[in-house]
Amino acid sequence: MTDETIYRSLTQLGGDTRLPASPEEAVLEKVPNPHPGTDYLVRFTAPEFTSLCPVTGQPDFAFLMIDYVPADWLVESKSLKLYLGSFRNHGAFHEGCTVAIAKKLEELLDPKWLRIGGYWYPRGGMPIDVFYQSGEPPKGLWIPPQDVPIYRGRP
Repeated sequence: MTDETIYRSLTQLGGDTRLPASPEEAVLEKVPNPHPGTDYLVRFTAPEFTSLCPVTGQPDFAFLMIDYVPADWLVESKSLKLYLGSFRNHGAFHEGCTVAIAKKLEELLDPKWLRIGGYWYPRGGMPIDVFYQSGEPPKGLWIPPQDVPIYRGRP
């Protein structure tokens, strides 16, 4: 399949789309990596990620930071935005959301390396931060720190 054929097969980029009702309904799409022989880092941040507590239905908010080193594929960014937005009405604990996103990206992309930091805002008085990493990053690759400050309350 050529890059042009793959680009034409994208179902969301360049068109009107609606927010999927759930992560299961969301469609993550991929495009060819233009530099498959070069190790480099791709970073996505979602500073307003939301989901619902599966028990109380109360909203939970997080700052997500996703870093990955692509192999043959890149995640198409609009599909990622819609996928992350589909958690808005999804009930799951912080750990469930954070790790599910990482595993879905690993399944889609088979990246050389992936990590996600889920920096969850407190509800009930205690923040929960969740981190996942697929293994060791490629040697010699510059990986900037996530530098998302932990929740400290009021100064």
